[in-house]
Amino acid sequence: MDTAIQDYARTLALRSPDHYRVGPFTVRHNPGWELKFANYAIPDQGAEPTAREVADLVAAFREHDRLPRLEFLPSWAPAVEPALLAAGFTEENRAPVMACAPDGLLPPKPVDGLRVAEPVTDAEFASAAAVQHTGFGGEGGPDDGEIAWLRGATAGGGVSALATVDGRPAGAGGCSVPVGGIGELAGLAVADGFRRRGVGAALSAWLTRTAFDRGFTTVWLEPGGPDVERIYAGIGYRRTGEKLNISLDPA
Repeated sequence: MDTAIQDYARTLALRSPDHYRVGPFTVRHNPGWELKFANYAIPDQGAEPTAREVADLVAAFREHDRLPRLEFLPSWAPAVEPALLAAGFTEENRAPVMACAPDGLLPPKPVDGLRVAEPVTDAEFASAAAVQHTGFGGEGGPDDGEIAWLRGATAGGGVSALATVDGRPAGAGGCSVPVGGIGELAGLAVADGFRRRGVGAALSAWLTRTAFDRGFTTVWLEPGGPDVERIYAGIGYRRTGEKLNISLDPA
């Protein structure tokens, strides 16, 4: 499963119109969204980068005004992490990777007043993006890239969702376009005032079930911490491995 998940992420990056290649790396570049989680490199399977190739990768990130950063499963390319550490990169974290199949999804607890649906109007997409923006620590209004990500997921065969409680925006997220039946649940955020009420679990379950209804065979995700991992485990997600998030501090 780890190899399939990493191959999915790399394939999706290669399909992005704004991706670029540097040595044995594919960089997923988002020109309208500076968030570090939307801009990162993935090594080729089994890559053994030289110091020069790592330096070229750093220079390319700097030229695009982005933080030099990679997200990948260490087992996919074992020689990459030592090469990055030697170049001064610092581990952000090792996040568990979790996955769910259709027969493993569990029903969440009901939430009074909750409605989850796919955004349709400009206002709904803007509301969903605003929840994500503030949920991930942003200030002001959402970036164009956040709205584009939600629209792209819906238009490309993935899923996007806006959760409301008694008519107020409470959560948002999406499942990205599938590759070989595999998709990623990502960008999930719950607005202040609605946390610890079961909104995140219900929203995640809705996104996952909708993805399965559209033909996905596996949905995977990277939980943001132990508490979040427990929420996903409660609706049927199980650990399959770990992903390394690693970056180089600005010069």
